[in-house]
Amino acid sequence: MTPVESAIHAFVEAQAEAETRFLAEIVKVPSDNPPGDCDPAAATVARLLEGLGFTVERHKVPDDLVKANGMISATNLIVRSRFGQGGPTIALNAHGDVVPPGTGWTHDPYGAEIVDGWMIGRGAAVSKSDIATYAFAMLALDKCGAALHGAVELHITYDEEAGGEIGPRYLLGQGLSRPDLAIGAGFSYAVVNAHNGCLHLEVEVLGRSAHAARPSTGVDALEAANAILGALYGWRGGLEARTSAVPGIGSPQMTVGLISGGINTNVVPDRVVFRLDRRMVPEENPAEVEAELRAVIARAAGLHPDAKVAVRRILLAEPLTPTPAGAKLTETLCRRASRVMGEPVAASGVPLYTDARHYAEAGVPIVLYGAGPRTIEEANAHRADERLPLADLYKATEVIALTLAELLGA
Repeated sequence: MTPVESAIHAFVEAQAEAETRFLAEIVKVPSDNPPGDCDPAAATVARLLEGLGFTVERHKVPDDLVKANGMISATNLIVRSRFGQGGPTIALNAHGDVVPPGTGWTHDPYGAEIVDGWMIGRGAAVSKSDIATYAFAMLALDKCGAALHGAVELHITYDEEAGGEIGPRYLLGQGLSRPDLAIGAGFSYAVVNAHNGCLHLEVEVLGRSAHAARPSTGVDALEAANAILGALYGWRGGLEARTSAVPGIGSPQMTVGLISGGINTNVVPDRVVFRLDRRMVPEENPAEVEAELRAVIARAAGLHPDAKVAVRRILLAEPLTPTPAGAKLTETLCRRASRVMGEPVAASGVPLYTDARHYAEAGVPIVLYGAGPRTIEEANAHRADERLPLADLYKATEVIALTLAELLGA
């Protein structure tokens, strides 16, 4: 090891218990989204960061904007560290909001219990762990003994589960940060430089209610909706042939994840509403994807002309694609991760969508890397008993610190 590498390794090793306690305190504070009342969680993180010696900027999102995005409260946090003169500004983004625990847990979802070297709790892997990863990597830079040039910013946001509009997009759009490069939360065994996009559509089918004894006097919204759903599911089978050329992405997907309607068992349903999720591979054009879906829906709706059908876009998340400007960042992370993890760590894509797209849309090259096991399944991400191997937390912290040091001139 070089002196810089040795210093970073020694610091991370010495701070392992402190980093574990830091993460545990974050996991213990609920930040479920929905409902999205995340100010208490942000206050806890800010206090803990200040306890580490950081100056923390609190950027509370206006209430009307928070409510418009389906949340109750949100405060974004920024920590800035400057090293020497000149050099790039590198942003590190992790989100502190999490999906609700749901059922099936065998441990307290807010207990941060450690079992056989794994921390168990909602957000332990996605992505409260990387708040700890990035914060302690920044601390390690102060101890590496190198003459660095540039700045590192920690962006902690609280709306990733709601789309990131009032988190990363807000910070960048308001000019609160203007980074040259960015790293977003990820897992330890892959450097992610591409991910899917996502389109959410809401389909509303309106009919006319009637007594179930005389259904012909009404217009059955569920019957019309069933025709549309059948058409969508039939069309979905063709997506398998559209495989992405990006490793790890696979094919586009379509899921109808939410449906409601009807008045009572003995009443012809007058309204049915459902929402669909269409995952887009990096090669797809979002406008063309939406147009194709709307055409499938319109053709099926035409079979029931007495029903009225309206389609509304709920979410459009652009795919993340590899860029030449992010090549050095990707190569550095892969090389450093391979050395620390003791096995090859390569760049790949994931079939998810993340807040990375907001940085990419703002012209900031970004890749994903952070603490976590090999797969989201192994982490129980978004499932009961979400968990994180603490060994990966410490290794990812070292990888991030080494990467930052190299990019800042060490």
